[in-house]
Amino acid sequence: MFTIIARIFHFGFDNFRRNGWLSTTTVAIMTLALLVFGGLIMFGVVANRAVASIEDKIDISVYFNTNTSEDEILNIQQSLQGMPDVASVDYTSRDNALANFTANHANDPTITQAINELNTNPLEASLNIKAKKPDQYAAIASYLASPDLAQYIDTVSYTQNQDVINRLATIVKDVESGAIIIIIFLTLIAGLVVFNTIRLAIYSNRDEIGVMRVVGASNGLVRGPYVIAGMIAGMIAAVASIIIMVPIVYGVSPYLNVFIPGLDLFQYFYTHLYQLFLYELGFGVVIGASSSFIAVRKYLKN
Repeated sequence: MFTIIARIFHFGFDNFRRNGWLSTTTVAIMTLALLVFGGLIMFGVVANRAVASIEDKIDISVYFNTNTSEDEILNIQQSLQGMPDVASVDYTSRDNALANFTANHANDPTITQAINELNTNPLEASLNIKAKKPDQYAAIASYLASPDLAQYIDTVSYTQNQDVINRLATIVKDVESGAIIIIIFLTLIAGLVVFNTIRLAIYSNRDEIGVMRVVGASNGLVRGPYVIAGMIAGMIAAVASIIIMVPIVYGVSPYLNVFIPGLDLFQYFYTHLYQLFLYELGFGVVIGASSSFIAVRKYLKN
C-alpha cells in the first residue's frame, strides 16, 4: 500500500512537471480565483465593520410623559432588557437630560437665560435602545406600541429612523447573498478550468494511460497522479494568492481607514494570515482534487 501511494505521488509530481504550460495555466487561473476569494473575505471584513459603524449610530429613543414616575420607566427598562432582540437600554432621567442640554448649550446665552427663567424642568426622561441586529427594531417598536406601555410614552423615534434601519438591514442581506453567489460562481469557473486542463493532460498522455490499463493498473493508480497534480496546483495557487494579496492589502488599508475610522485592514490581514492561508489552501486543494477526479473518472468510463 505504501509503495502504491508513493508511486501515485511520484507520478503526480512528474505529471505536473511534464505538463509545464498546462500546469502554469491551471495555477494562474486558480490564483486569480483564490485572489478574488481572499478579496471577498477582506471585503466581508470591511463591510461588517462599515455596517457595525452605522449600527452604532442607529437606535430607538423613547421619551416618556413628564408625569410618568421613575419607577415605571425603570420597570419598562427592565422588561426591554429581557427581550432577546435588545442589546442595551440606557436610561436618561429628566434631571440628567436637563444637565446635558444645559452643558451642550452653555455658550448660547439666550438658551441659558430661558432655562434659568423656567420654574420647572421641561425635558422628558428617555430610554435609548439598541438592538442586536437592524431588522429587530421593528419588533421592539411593536412592543413599545402595546397599550400597557403606550400610556406612559410621549414619542418613539423609530418612525424617523425606520427608513435608515430598513435600508441597513437590506444592505446587510444583499452583501451576504452577493458574496455567496460570487464564491459559488468562482468555484465553478475554477473547477471548469482545472477540469479541462486535466482533460488536456490526459489526452496528451493517452498512450501511457492505455499501456497502464493493458498491464492491469487499477483505476485508482491511473486516477491518483492527476488528482495529486490538481492538488499541487491548488497549493501553489494558494501560496501565490497570499503573496500577491500582501502589498494590495497594505496599499488600500490607509485609504479604508479614512472612510471607516478604527479599521486597520492590514493589521487584520496580518493577525489572521494563518487562518486566511488555510481557507485559501483548502479552497484550492478541494477544487483541484475534485475537478481532476471528475475529469479522470469521466475518461476512464469512456
